[in-house]
Amino acid sequence: MKRSGSRNCLNRRSRFGSRERDWLREDVKRGCVYLYGADTSTATTTTTSSASSASSSSSDLHLVLCTVETPASEICAGEGRESLYLQLHGDLVRYKCKNVLRRLEPTERPLQIVYEYLSRLGYDDPVRIQEEATNPDLGCMLRFYGEKPCQMDHLDRILLSGIYNVRKGKTQLHKWAERLVVLCGTCLIVSSVKDCQTGKMHILPLVGGKVEEVKRRQYSLAFSSAGAQAQTYHVSFETLAEYQRWQRQASKVVSQRISTVDLSCYSLEEVPEHLFYSQDITYLNLRHNFMQLERPGGLDTLYKFSQLKGLNLSHNKLGLFPVLLCEISTLTELNLSCNGFHDLPSQIGNLLNLQTLCLDGNFLNTLPEELGNLQQLSSLGISFNNFSQIPEVYEKLTMLDKVVMAGNRLEVLNLGLLNRMSHIKHVDLRMNHLKTVVIENLEGNKYITHMDLRDNQLTDLDLSSLCSLEQLHCERNQLRELTLSGFSLRTLYASSNRLTAVNVYPVPSLLTSLELSRNLLECVPDWACEAKKIEILDVSYNLLTEVPMRILSSLSLRKLMVGHNHVQNLPMLVEHIPLEVLDIQHNLLTRLPDTLFSKALNLRYLNASANSLESLPSACAGEESLSALQLLYLTNNLLTDQCVPVLVGHPHLRILHLANNQLQTFPASKLNKLEQLEELNLSGNKLKTIPTTIANCKRLHTLVAHSNNISIFPEILQLPQIQFVDLSCNDLTEILIPEALPAALQDLDLTGNTNLVLEHKTLDTFSHITTLKIDQKPLPTTDSTVTSTFWSHGLAEMAGQRNKLCVSSLAVDNFAEGVGAVYGMFDGDRNEELPRLLQCTMADVLLEEVQQSTNDTIFMANTFLVSHRKLGMAGQKLGSSALLCYIRPDTADPTSSFSLTVANVGTCQAVLCRGGKPMPLSKVFSLEQDSEEAQRVKDQKAIITEDNKVNGVTCCTRMLGCTYLYPWILPKPHISSTTLTIQDELLILGNKALWEHLSYTDAVSAVRHVQDPLAAAKKLCTLAQSYGCQDNVGAIVVYLNIGEEGCTCEMNGLSLPGPVGFASTTTIKDPLKPTTPSSSSGIASEFSSEMSTSEDNFENLPAWAGKGLFLWRKITEDDSFY
Repeated sequence: MKRSGSRNCLNRRSRFGSRERDWLREDVKRGCVYLYGADTSTATTTTTSSASSASSSSSDLHLVLCTVETPASEICAGEGRESLYLQLHGDLVRYKCKNVLRRLEPTERPLQIVYEYLSRLGYDDPVRIQEEATNPDLGCMLRFYGEKPCQMDHLDRILLSGIYNVRKGKTQLHKWAERLVVLCGTCLIVSSVKDCQTGKMHILPLVGGKVEEVKRRQYSLAFSSAGAQAQTYHVSFETLAEYQRWQRQASKVVSQRISTVDLSCYSLEEVPEHLFYSQDITYLNLRHNFMQLERPGGLDTLYKFSQLKGLNLSHNKLGLFPVLLCEISTLTELNLSCNGFHDLPSQIGNLLNLQTLCLDGNFLNTLPEELGNLQQLSSLGISFNNFSQIPEVYEKLTMLDKVVMAGNRLEVLNLGLLNRMSHIKHVDLRMNHLKTVVIENLEGNKYITHMDLRDNQLTDLDLSSLCSLEQLHCERNQLRELTLSGFSLRTLYASSNRLTAVNVYPVPSLLTSLELSRNLLECVPDWACEAKKIEILDVSYNLLTEVPMRILSSLSLRKLMVGHNHVQNLPMLVEHIPLEVLDIQHNLLTRLPDTLFSKALNLRYLNASANSLESLPSACAGEESLSALQLLYLTNNLLTDQCVPVLVGHPHLRILHLANNQLQTFPASKLNKLEQLEELNLSGNKLKTIPTTIANCKRLHTLVAHSNNISIFPEILQLPQIQFVDLSCNDLTEILIPEALPAALQDLDLTGNTNLVLEHKTLDTFSHITTLKIDQKPLPTTDSTVTSTFWSHGLAEMAGQRNKLCVSSLAVDNFAEGVGAVYGMFDGDRNEELPRLLQCTMADVLLEEVQQSTNDTIFMANTFLVSHRKLGMAGQKLGSSALLCYIRPDTADPTSSFSLTVANVGTCQAVLCRGGKPMPLSKVFSLEQDSEEAQRVKDQKAIITEDNKVNGVTCCTRMLGCTYLYPWILPKPHISSTTLTIQDELLILGNKALWEHLSYTDAVSAVRHVQDPLAAAKKLCTLAQSYGCQDNVGAIVVYLNIGEEGCTCEMNGLSLPGPVGFASTTTIKDPLKPTTPSSSSGIASEFSSEMSTSEDNFENLPAWAGKGLFLWRKITEDDSFY
């Protein structure tokens, strides 16, 4: 081991020894970097398909000990390398489109780069940063290469490939040798079979070259490149068919004339030399590279492409504008986004043919006057820069019709300046800092038709001078009053403000869509009632007390959203109306108009949930019903059995929700007539049976009837399309099943039926069901666990109208030797892999972290950061919201109470019910709800698309996974702690979909008086679905029973964790064995038909699984991570 002061690299090591560890402990500024792909002698020699596994093998990397002061040049000298390469965000092969390698400058310090990366992720402790830097798993997020890897399938689409005998050159001096030959794009690639994955290859450009027959050798071709330095390779094929196939394909390549070349994401520093032989290139894509200026094929040489019209150099981190680009006079399209430019050269005015110029994501605050020379420029993008005002050069660019300046720093909108730009029709100023609008004179603007002012800080907005305005977006400001001209207005979006008045004059005769939800309006504006062409009106989440007759009887209105107001009644309809969608949920209605269904014959969707309805109006006046109603949501009302006969008048019903009403029976004769039903939700009533006539509903695929008094299993297993059945929390005792189950059946939930006993024969019959949920019978144990007296939980997950469930839950009532509990919620949005991975691993990580620190902020933060790392390759492109709640004895006073620590990233949230009132414990990390996070992402020059997503991927700013979106997306969690008291009744965990449709108050009030936590969790999910949720929804409800005597763990014989974690000498009066909770705790067990119920199946569970969590799911082909 050689050292020369603090700046020293050790020789290569494959693993840590005691000497290396001792050396590291002496100074936190010491550490190691893992070098990948440097040992070519041990690199994989197999095909491309195996490169993924080889990239992480120990034979392909070694560690180099160094300090934060050690430069790359010193490491290169010690390794005999010319350069080091840095790759962020994961494996080169799997996600090659998102992975580029940057050559480190000689003065850059690799270990310092690693330490800064970990610090930005969220690590604070220097010792922990040093420890994490030594973990080879970090290679999935950040890795160094001793040479530049090059996968052959990364170069372009492979046309042909094989191993053949090859001879280089036209003379006989070279011998024939076996080589891997690939016809890839426009090149012939030749490499030794051994080095085919290490980047050692010969690339022969074929465009303009020759493919000739070799007469002296059978089935052989000579491939030659073009130009003065032409090279030739002879390739000998084994069969005539191979020979002809290669000749035919290669002949096409050499004769083609390239016009478009895509070299994005290739880690290039210069353009490949062979491209300069083609003078027909008109479009060159060099996006996501590291292009340099003064190199043989650098940016300063691009002028050689005499026909070049389109050039994409975005995401190259250039820093300085390449002035020589301004000499490419043929350019019509130039993309220079995300390059760190602070200014533009005056020479840009020389690009007289330029029509499109994209400069988004830089640091520009001015534009040169010479830009006004570009009279053909029709598109200019300067979003997400540092402009504080609209550049005056726009006045000269008369071909432009849009000002696109989202994400800048404008605080004042000067309408006078826009008045001088008669050519501007569209203005996009979303996500600026706009606070005021200035009008220089009373002169109107007749040109602007579209304006986007979303996500600013406006309090009052008067745009009445814009008499040609057709569309306005002003959502998520702080508007109290809005004034507009109605001459041309067609669409208005003004939700999520504080509006008490919206003034539009004259009446907008062309208005078709009006969005005013989530404001403070007490009435619908008069002018909206007089709009003759309005088709969509959304005034939900306001303070309305009535719906005007003129609105409901409008002859143009198709969709009316009036939910979450204070409406007590709807006006009686006299004439027929064209209304198709009516949402009046969460109001104070006791009845619906008697003529609603007879006059609104086009009504397809009606949601009247969360009112006080006691009856329903008749569907028709005569014998035959003309109702077109297909979706009917009536959950959480006061409806009784008398409403059921009315439903027969809607023969086209496909979805019917009657949950949480007062139904005691559902007449068989009535259900028999609803033949079109596809989804039926009757949960939370007092039903004792489901009519046998449900067998006539041949299209039914979903039946939800949990939390009733059903004792007889309904005859639903005869239905050919049945997929999802939830009969949990009932009084079932047995199930009579047919010999063959419907093939479509995927999910059967029977939990919470305490008297239900399933025989092995029945379980065998359910063998093909993907998910079967039943109560797990407890293993032989001693007395109940200590903590069972303090808390119990129930969980529910529902897929909704999605084909797969991307939400997973974690629930361990007896965690860390029975002195605590942990609950978690993970939402992958569109992916199911990461939530399941986190469900299986995060409790183990937490258990390790609490043994290293008693500080809740430290061990919770580290739990998230380590879990982020452990996602490995799965977390490179996929991401997940995560929420973790940990209950443990209060370390300040272990004999008195418990403390609750909550950490989260993304959109999953936890709410504590304290004294009957909700107490939010989480923070929502999204662009729309967290202005600080939105500003952080903007400052780091991410591009936020119009749907408010980072780089068009996710609205979340903090998640686990999605490492390729670093540094915009981070895994550092929000952490809060509170001491539990006797006033704390319950804890609710939910994913984004739950809280989008249930307020904190609604959720708490809905389950406070439900005795069974499983039924409570089910109820929350059911309410969310009835209130409009069509996505995956998940909920965990934890009932707390923290008495005045507080924590009694020590009284019951449990030793509490010491300063370094849980002591190994923990003692219990009666040693506890792994147990499963009773059905009342709401813990469901999901059994695969491939798993037996014997105790042997519990041997391979995670360390914490025997302490209260049994979540079993049938293994499918997609569950490879298991």
